[in-house]
Amino acid sequence: MIVGNQKGILIPELSRYRSSLTRLSGLRCLHTHLSQEPLTEDDLTDLALLRLDLMGAITLNRDTGVPQFYHLAYLLPTNQDGKGWYVSEPIRFGTLDIDFEALINALEEEFSRAQRVHPLSSAKERAILVSVTTGEKESAKRSLEELEKLAYSAGVQVVDKIIQRRKRIDPKFFIGKGKVSELAIRALQLGVDLLIFDRELNPSQVKALSKFTDLRVIDRTQLILDIFAQRARSREGKIQVEMAQLKYILPRLVLQDASMSRLAGGIGGRGPGETKLEIDRRRIKERINRLQKEIKEIRKERAYRRLRRHKANIPIISIIGYTNAGKSTLLNALTKSSVLVEDKLFATLDPTSRILRFPENREAIITDTVGFIRDLPNDLMEAFSATLEELREANLLILLIDISDPEFPEQIKAVEKILERLELTHIPIIRVFNKEDLVDKEFVSFQCKRYEAISISALVPSTLSRLIKEIERKLGKLPLFKWQREGLKTTSSLPESTSLA
Repeated sequence: MIVGNQKGILIPELSRYRSSLTRLSGLRCLHTHLSQEPLTEDDLTDLALLRLDLMGAITLNRDTGVPQFYHLAYLLPTNQDGKGWYVSEPIRFGTLDIDFEALINALEEEFSRAQRVHPLSSAKERAILVSVTTGEKESAKRSLEELEKLAYSAGVQVVDKIIQRRKRIDPKFFIGKGKVSELAIRALQLGVDLLIFDRELNPSQVKALSKFTDLRVIDRTQLILDIFAQRARSREGKIQVEMAQLKYILPRLVLQDASMSRLAGGIGGRGPGETKLEIDRRRIKERINRLQKEIKEIRKERAYRRLRRHKANIPIISIIGYTNAGKSTLLNALTKSSVLVEDKLFATLDPTSRILRFPENREAIITDTVGFIRDLPNDLMEAFSATLEELREANLLILLIDISDPEFPEQIKAVEKILERLELTHIPIIRVFNKEDLVDKEFVSFQCKRYEAISISALVPSTLSRLIKEIERKLGKLPLFKWQREGLKTTSSLPESTSLA
């Protein structure tokens, strides 16, 4: 029992007593309203955020000061009339006859049963996706669909998606305070302990949301970093991911407290840098400096490899495009390789090169690069600068576009925007629509004319001949290469599979 005073009630940390997602807090809050007002919005917010078993207010007779009515509310396993709580009619004081223990046990059983409607998949964590927009709701909906794909790539099970339209972003919570209460209730109803926001949150917003909801909170940037941490295989990839993670974490350590400690594991907290979340700023800066030195060494190694390629006089082709456009599938089809292919965003992280052989004994090096995505985090762009430098040495870019994705025009813009940031717009480019077999032929033909592109299906070998011819035509305009095999004496020193990492 905790007794408060006229100023409020101090509730100690109770998470170690009730850690299950199907359990309420074990606390009932009973307080007085000196006027005759029923439960207030603040009362219901506290009910939601603290996951109280019950919120009760006793109103008094203004004239006599005698207790008059009970006003009670408790959380519901499923929303009713758009609300996640039930508020009783006023109960006259002295006539209250409720078996609280039976009520709470029944509620927790219902919460457990409601959560089983969304059974756990192979994913280890369940999440609610949250989007806040000041513009069109339809655009936010499309963005949230992409966030769901990212969550799937990270191994997260998405059980609900929430969009809020506001005139302006709330500086403290990013979303409205009332929506924070709804999120807390929805998380309890669905057995969720993770909120993923579609836009980048500042450190104070993460802290406020974590503190009020008692949930782990990450944003889109941290989710992408987590995917990269899972997929990094090479030494270089791991170094680049760790450096990006540390730069993301550094400003957030200033606000470190119990809520930040929740980030120490799981989605958004894994990878090479996961054990460094609790170290101080000085040690993180020292680690970043060491990683930057290692990146410089990697750049030297890359420069040496580029020099070998230049002496070998072999053209370099880079396949670029939005993540999950089919770049690895195309590389496999063109070179008869077996690069990992998955229907997930960022399935390929470490770039890989292969020898592409043309008719008449001509050869080129073709590279499968990491996929692009809209609003690519700056820290990630900077960390992967050594990898992206490979694109500067390309003699030809193949921009692969998934024409079956309704968002492909926006994806083209996102990729071209990144090419501008990387100052790569001077390199010749071939626009290629992939997955033509999944859409109408007339639609494909129209889009090819509109974007001056060609179409293929990386899974249908017969469609690749037009791409091969276009590559030969583009490279044939470059007078820099001796394409006859006898002029490529150093080619034999290049392995069939050359990992850029």
